[in-house]
Amino acid sequence: MQDMGRRRFLGYILAAPTLVTAAELTGAPDADAAPSGAEAGLPTPEVTDLLDLNDVMTLAALPTANLITVEVGADGTVSFALPRAEVGQGITTSTAMLIAEELDVPVDRVRVTLADARPELLFNQLTGASNTTHATYLPVRVAAALARKRLLAAGAARLGAPVSELTLTRGLVSDRAGRSVGIGELSAKAAAAHTSRESVELKEREEFTVIGRPHSRVDALAAVTGAKKFAMDLDVPDARPTMVCRPPTLNGTVRSVANLDEVRAMPGVTDVATVSTGVAVRAATFGQCIDAVRALRVEWKPGTAAGKSDETVLEELRAAELPLGPKPLTPTVDATFTFHFRSNSALEPNSAIADVRPDRAEIWSSLKAPIVAKNAIAAKLGLPPHKVTVHVTEGGGSFGRRLFFDAALEAAEISKAMGKPVRLMWHRADDSRQGRTHPMATSRVRAAYLGKTVLGYEQRHTSVATDLSHGLGEVFTALAAKLPVGDIGFSETFFQLSQSMPYNFGLATRLLNETDKGFNTGSMRGVYSPDVTCARELVVDRLAAKMGKDPYAFRRDFLRADRAKAALDKVAEVGKWGRPMDADTAQGIALHTEYHSVSAVLVEIDCRPETVNRPVRDGVTGPRVTKVVFAVDAGLAVNPRGLQAQMMGCAMDGIALALTSSLHLRDGYFLEASWDNYFYTRQWNTPPELEVVVMPTTTGKPGGAGELGVAASMAAVACAYGRATGTMPTSFPINHGTLSFTPKPTVPPIPQSPTDGAQHAR
Repeated sequence: MQDMGRRRFLGYILAAPTLVTAAELTGAPDADAAPSGAEAGLPTPEVTDLLDLNDVMTLAALPTANLITVEVGADGTVSFALPRAEVGQGITTSTAMLIAEELDVPVDRVRVTLADARPELLFNQLTGASNTTHATYLPVRVAAALARKRLLAAGAARLGAPVSELTLTRGLVSDRAGRSVGIGELSAKAAAAHTSRESVELKEREEFTVIGRPHSRVDALAAVTGAKKFAMDLDVPDARPTMVCRPPTLNGTVRSVANLDEVRAMPGVTDVATVSTGVAVRAATFGQCIDAVRALRVEWKPGTAAGKSDETVLEELRAAELPLGPKPLTPTVDATFTFHFRSNSALEPNSAIADVRPDRAEIWSSLKAPIVAKNAIAAKLGLPPHKVTVHVTEGGGSFGRRLFFDAALEAAEISKAMGKPVRLMWHRADDSRQGRTHPMATSRVRAAYLGKTVLGYEQRHTSVATDLSHGLGEVFTALAAKLPVGDIGFSETFFQLSQSMPYNFGLATRLLNETDKGFNTGSMRGVYSPDVTCARELVVDRLAAKMGKDPYAFRRDFLRADRAKAALDKVAEVGKWGRPMDADTAQGIALHTEYHSVSAVLVEIDCRPETVNRPVRDGVTGPRVTKVVFAVDAGLAVNPRGLQAQMMGCAMDGIALALTSSLHLRDGYFLEASWDNYFYTRQWNTPPELEVVVMPTTTGKPGGAGELGVAASMAAVACAYGRATGTMPTSFPINHGTLSFTPKPTVPPIPQSPTDGAQHAR
């Protein structure tokens, strides 16, 4: 992607009492230049060099770019309703920085809120695939620059000086005589009575004073003081705490309830109603909801995964695996990998507020696909979509979970059934057992080589079906004629446009096959990439060994792009690749490219018996990652501090996926019920040393970053483990085979609702 320089852009001055501006953008997004530099091995053509998933989403958003606006208020603040979901990734901060840069106002004068569901935006209100900054970078800057141009013109009229003699700095328009006027005072003068079209120039990169500089989050103080508002914090009149008694197996349904009247008479309970997902209870407190849910005696119909277990699902996957090509006459490296179910639960419990009346409905929830949610809720309630208002609240984490609006849809159904507003919160056990999971998958890999050359690479990835009903499928349908992947299905399109081969491995092919739609799967951070990349990088280590080469040197020799080589070189340098290591400890190195971005990771792991067997109360021990060095080139980093924070989270995700985090399926339900027995990376597994290097880049536009580092981190941990133990791991997470806790007994014996590890304040 080339730097924009002094290109001129078109925008609109919208008719309004105060200054409101928007951008007009057309055409395809800029693409990265093809990989450059001296290349070893046989060249590998790659579809994502032409167009990837990030480009598709940006292209889909372009037609409605003129509908998102920047407004300058009479008080001098600048407002922008971001048509995306802030779930902790820091996009309200980076968006405020874009506006502050082009408008020359302090960042703290910019108010970025989240837009309600706006159907007219079409595909321009979908948060995912690390696309927000990539897609909004130009529209937001153009609208802000146009506002600056209008304010300078209004200032010239007010001060009686030509525009060429004025400056706009920190929200003040000043002339050479020292006179100044605030942009708030000029807002009405700069406004337009009629919508008009104007052109504007953007700042060159060398002029940036905000973009590219580290900045603390705009919501940091509110977050650490508890002032930040999430859905459950909102003051919606008469929206009482509500929870649902859920089935013992995935997607089961109610057959009958034996004691409805008894539960309705319990302290604090106002309503009990049977809904499509279980039995809902509304009460004065969440503690009273939990008591009532546990008291319910429900007979259930079997669910979509009844009787299934890890073993039976794995058998189904193996039976559905696509064949590899004919085995070549040359030597090959062959490997098969298994990736178990993993939870897609966010830190904030799944929640929503709903107020449904006979003629209208109002919903509050953290939603990454609010337009799809609005239409689904309207259909569920039998209302026209314009009678349903959906407010997007900030969320406490997501990584794909908030693409699904199950809590909002369920809250609407419950509110209609009870005829009252509800404040629905899922129990943590609900989300672990009935919520979204990363699907179980297998990956078969074959790499053919001869001498020092890799001749070909095949990967066949087989997965429990990934649910793409959150809106991405509609994007693919709308742009089908423009996609360079032929006539293939939604999942295969997603797979091909989100995966890339960074090495010159000759003829490289990858195919996806999915089976079993009986599970509630999600687009967890990176979707297919962590598993696919982990398998590939482990095979790369095997290839290096077969050719008698160092893993780092082998990767460097075969990498296609200079940016990738630079990132790999940086982690090798900072992490001191090749330094002497004790027995049962090792370094691992891995690389991942995606969404016009590159990540390289070096880790050190300790697999000594005294570490693996160290006692940790109520925890999982095993190997310990002691050091992580991360190099990331995500194009132009709008906020390097935010990018570093995201990569730290990617490292923790990668460690968890490689070593400890998985769900165990037994008889149609997952055993894990909360964070106390779902072993995400904990303090005792966090590396004492962690360094993130943001690479300098000549790329003139941000790439995708939020999901980028998980795959490389997981792969680096797996490679380090293989080198430390002398055995390549093939099943993930590595400790999945040993169930490290015993599910707590309940009545009935199979958990019926909030139980294991539940920690709720009464």
